[in-house]
Amino acid sequence: MSNPLSPHLQVYRWQITSVLSILHRITGVVSSLGSLIIISLLFAIGSGEDFYKSAINVANNLFVRTILIGLTFSYLFYFLNCIRHLFWDSGYGLDLNTAKLTGWLTVFLTVILTVIFWMMVMGIL
Repeated sequence: MSNPLSPHLQVYRWQITSVLSILHRITGVVSSLGSLIIISLLFAIGSGEDFYKSAINVANNLFVRTILIGLTFSYLFYFLNCIRHLFWDSGYGLDLNTAKLTGWLTVFLTVILTVIFWMMVMGIL
């Protein structure tokens, strides 16, 4: 007699709550690793003008800039989703409709805040 099979990826339908749960874990790890970049920039600032100019030149590279935009998204998503989790820990927003709504709100605010932040960095705002 064989064990019953659990539903797997072929039959499981992705939901916003499950996707955000996975994304929360991923952005937590990415944010931790991205802290090394921030520490490097702070070290460059503290090491003098030449190191700082070198760090800025590296940061102006398109590939590095893309990574920095991704890190900004990661930090903001993780922060906003942690606030969402704090409300859950307090017993608020646990019903399915509210969880879906706050999930989409978290994604929307993350994208908007990332765009606003980088528009400010680029001097557009």
